[in-house]
Amino acid sequence: MFNMKVAIYGQTYQDNAIEYLIELLDELSKVSAEVYIEKDFYDLYRTNKTAQTFPVFTIDEGLNASFDMFVSFGGDGTILRATTFVKDLGIPIVGVNTGRLGFLSTFKKEDVRKVVQEFKQGAYTVVERSLVQLNTEKLDAEFGDLNFALNEITVSRKETTSMITVETYLNNEYLTSYWADGLIISTPTGSTGYSLSCGGPVIVPTAKSLVLTPIAPHNLNARPLVISDDTVIRLKVSGREENHLVSLDSRIASLENGEEITISKAPYTIKMIEYTSESFLKTLRNKLLWGEDRRN
Repeated sequence: MFNMKVAIYGQTYQDNAIEYLIELLDELSKVSAEVYIEKDFYDLYRTNKTAQTFPVFTIDEGLNASFDMFVSFGGDGTILRATTFVKDLGIPIVGVNTGRLGFLSTFKKEDVRKVVQEFKQGAYTVVERSLVQLNTEKLDAEFGDLNFALNEITVSRKETTSMITVETYLNNEYLTSYWADGLIISTPTGSTGYSLSCGGPVIVPTAKSLVLTPIAPHNLNARPLVISDDTVIRLKVSGREENHLVSLDSRIASLENGEEITISKAPYTIKMIEYTSESFLKTLRNKLLWGEDRRN
């Protein structure tokens, strides 16, 4: 007997997601799946005349490790927010893209039924994506148990044009002081995000690496640096302003200059469902136009 327990999440400002949500719900009903929908997304769905009743979950309650799948409707940013629901529960995430092609939300919305069909056929693998976590008591109140990031942790200058200096240590050994607009500590997953736009390398999701990518460095010999993901990174920021920004994916807080920040790999991973038909390398080719003859 094939039993599925599925959690569904989406951005509430994306009305176009609802028609594809309805398709997914229809496909899930064919396999008698147990379905839960995130409360705000459910409220949007309920404005539809043909809406059915489903149990809901929030960021604080309703989810546990018994779920087989967490479906995210939106773009890559929606998946980053989805991780704050899943946390350390180990529920595999799959993204249905309702906008432009993403690196994380690779399933086209028109193919939403295949999310269920191909899962049932076993035409997928579960890829574990490493996370980076922040350890600094001064930010415990802002981030709480959401002190992790799937893409990157970034320190950057606050509303000012003056650069910051980021004193950087790897496993207690001094590396350098970046004089720049900021510094990105990226996971392999995040290597195709902010880090890539700042000149960082593309790293395959399963590589055991982190990358340090300076943002608009003034010292031009500063280059992205790939390190082992078991490295403990310590940062200390100085500059003309009293504070700088610390961001974990899309969550941002202000921190006083001179406070030490420790960044390391988190003790748990985020599981992503990678369908055989939608591999990372296929996404890379499509997104970066690789493998095409561009000479014509």
